Amino acid sequence: MPDTLDTHYKVVIRAITDGRVVPFFGAGANLCGRPPGQVWRPGQYLPSGSELSAYLAENFDYPANEPLDLVRVSQYAALMTGSGPLYEELRRLFDVDYPPTPLHQFFATVPGALRAKGYRATHQLVVTTNYDDLLERSFRAAGEPYDLVAYVSEGEQRGKFLHTLPGGEVIVIDRPNEYRSLSLDERAVILKIHGAIDRRNSDHDSFVITEDHYIDYLTHTDISNLVPVTLAAKLKRSHFLFLGYALRDWNLRVILHRIWGEQKLTYKSWAVQVNPSPIDLQYWRKRDVDILDVHLEEYAAALSERMQALPQAGGMS
Repeated sequence: MPDTLDTHYKVVIRAITDGRVVPFFGAGANLCGRPPGQVWRPGQYLPSGSELSAYLAENFDYPANEPLDLVRVSQYAALMTGSGPLYEELRRLFDVDYPPTPLHQFFATVPGALRAKGYRATHQLVVTTNYDDLLERSFRAAGEPYDLVAYVSEGEQRGKFLHTLPGGEVIVIDRPNEYRSLSLDERAVILKIHGAIDRRNSDHDSFVITEDHYIDYLTHTDISNLVPVTLAAKLKRSHFLFLGYALRDWNLRVILHRIWGEQKLTYKSWAVQVNPSPIDLQYWRKRDVDILDVHLEEYAAALSERMQALPQAGGMS
């Protein structure tokens, strides 16, 4: 396994320098860097998916005999109290300066590390289904400008993406197939496909979290008509690196099917997941995704070490 891992790290670092890796951050990425055995408490660490489910279930008196599935718990909360109280509870939970994880910090510092080595800075597309702002704050801390593209789950702009420029201007993307105001040649893009908290304005909060949200989201259209054209093109021609995901989540499988279904070339993808279940193994293998049974802390540290060890541009073997 060590030799296999070493080969994997070399392949991924080379792909990163070529601008061909799109990291996907899932809820499990928030566990990276949390002390082992540490009990989750709101305001101290960001929750995993199961922790968020339990938190909402307790706050909205979810029936004790029902499965603690986040989508079902959220649907129950919205049906019993309306989406307003659900959004307010989510905002209380996510409107906190949680500490960035080593994983977030690594990807935010990739462009600077490459520039320091003399490589052409390849700006990243980073995708997340999380609602927090750890990626944004990590990029700001690294001094890296970025464009934020986030899905709108409710209201007048429901079913569209909003583009927030570095200066704060917000543009509604009405025609994704024609929208060309995003360029990875200029700066990184953070794509939040399940919405996000807007800590400056609660009216812009958006969370794809209930059953109704997912039904509306997943039946809306295919990915090429939903995501801005330049980002859709990037997704079609990149390796995917899944961080903190379990592929047994049906909503993720549908999204990925739409992305992979449009790829004309084959790009190897990887999932970092400790102790994957048999069903996860089957799902990943069906998609020809290699599974790396490694803790995210170890994975981030290994990538960081190899990034630092890169030779100057022109000397990479």
